[in-house]
Amino acid sequence: MDVIFDRCCGIDVHKETLTACIMVGTGPRMRKEIKTYSTMTEELEKLRGWLKAEGITHIAMESTGVYWKPVYNILEEDFSVMIANAKHIKHVPGRKTDVKDSEWICKLLRNGLIRGSFIPPRHIRNLRDLTRHRAKLNHLMTSEKNRLQKYLEDSNIKLASVASDIFGVSGRAMLKELLGGNEDVEAIADLAKGVLRNKKEALKKSCVGRVTEHHRMMIQFSLKHLEYMETLRGAVQHQIDKVVRENNLQKNIELLDTIPGVHEEAAEVILAEIGTDMNTFPTEHHLASWAGISPGNNESAGKKKADRPARGTNG
Repeated sequence: MDVIFDRCCGIDVHKETLTACIMVGTGPRMRKEIKTYSTMTEELEKLRGWLKAEGITHIAMESTGVYWKPVYNILEEDFSVMIANAKHIKHVPGRKTDVKDSEWICKLLRNGLIRGSFIPPRHIRNLRDLTRHRAKLNHLMTSEKNRLQKYLEDSNIKLASVASDIFGVSGRAMLKELLGGNEDVEAIADLAKGVLRNKKEALKKSCVGRVTEHHRMMIQFSLKHLEYMETLRGAVQHQIDKVVRENNLQKNIELLDTIPGVHEEAAEVILAEIGTDMNTFPTEHHLASWAGISPGNNESAGKKKADRPARGTNG
């Protein structure tokens, strides 16, 4: 088989150590060397220095959890680094060690048999981290709202049955009065704003309950936690806006925003996940397959078997 890269390296990455195998030259003069390094930054810098001194041009490693990321970040500026799906380069069972894994990866890379995973530029990766963190905060905020609502139901406060959003301006103002021990339902109902003022009689009834000190304490805990997460979400959104602005991504977001059903926040997520260079995906079908929204093929003896779309990752 023809050698595609004559100065390459395969790296088997783990949490605390990595094993690197280099192959330099071709034919009988080909030289192989294997070294093991710690994954501490100082050791990774030594790895980079060794690879540069050996004239290595191409590197391949498995996408093992998140452990490949710091290695990639340090090596990407000096080498062509390829991240391979672990399932695509699986070694023969019974012949597996860290040394053999790194050698096997290097052999596959050397002969052009590794298909690299899609790794977007650093600013897109940063945007991806931020949008995923925002999504996690949204999930946590929803959980906290549900928890607070449970305490209200436990104390028989039925605000949620009258107000569509008890976490809006009116709802929060009324909640704070209830937490302060105010039992004047007329005064509490007067805090309603906008169309909610048309439901004053229902509001007064909904604010009559059996609120104990324990209820007030638990609701206060939830409100403080919710307010903290809202502040944090605002800070995350500020950083998202900064990345978009500094990398001139606003036009891309505006274009995605024109798709029916896609709002600005969803457009930011799409951009963070697939980047801006669509040359990475030969067709829209490749993109759909990469995103895990199209089922694979599973056919045997002329019969198609049921198959599920691929699971996404947090990489």
